[in-house]
Amino acid sequence: MPHLISPSVLSCDFANIQRDVEMINNSSADWFHVDVMDGVFVPNISFGFPVVKAIKRHAKKPLDVHLMIENPDQYVEEFAKSGADILTVHYEACRHLHRTIQLIKANGMKAGVALNPHTSVSVLEDVIMDLDLVLIMSVNPGFGGQKFIQHTLSKVEQTKALISKTGSNAVLEVDGGVNTTTGAALIKAGADVLVAGSFVFNSENPTQTILDLKSM
Repeated sequence: MPHLISPSVLSCDFANIQRDVEMINNSSADWFHVDVMDGVFVPNISFGFPVVKAIKRHAKKPLDVHLMIENPDQYVEEFAKSGADILTVHYEACRHLHRTIQLIKANGMKAGVALNPHTSVSVLEDVIMDLDLVLIMSVNPGFGGQKFIQHTLSKVEQTKALISKTGSNAVLEVDGGVNTTTGAALIKAGADVLVAGSFVFNSENPTQTILDLKSM
């Protein structure tokens, strides 16, 4: 399939969220990537349920919600009510990962699992058939604008091989340090979805930047 672009609204202008949501609606982007941080799992705090609901009211494309939080199970139902279409949790934050995945699906959302840069792809072997999405972090989670970790390319190749070997339907997403250079390399390595935040919103023409990423 052609690769998808999921701009990260963590990098948008918080005072003009509706404006930036409309920009994404009118761009060639495919999803909205919404990062939720709790200040515990990662050293930063971001959007809560009211902001997710506000984005959903104006968004015309799926909400790709990435939870960087401890104990995600207790919030799954509320994120479903807030409008998440895809809900991704971190392997490192889930004590009973299979149960969490099933809970996400039971609440009508697609289920994703994210891996931090230090986490081996092998931990997904027993759940890959249950997943709709795998998110490989190419920076340490918590802040936008970080430098791309080059080892990510081999992790993407490993993940793509696991998906192919098992016949999983999971799409492969990458988040962190994505630009047209790293993005092209990631697509070649097997990425299906690219998350881009600061590269899009710090550019002079975000709509064109999204198109450039989409056209690679």
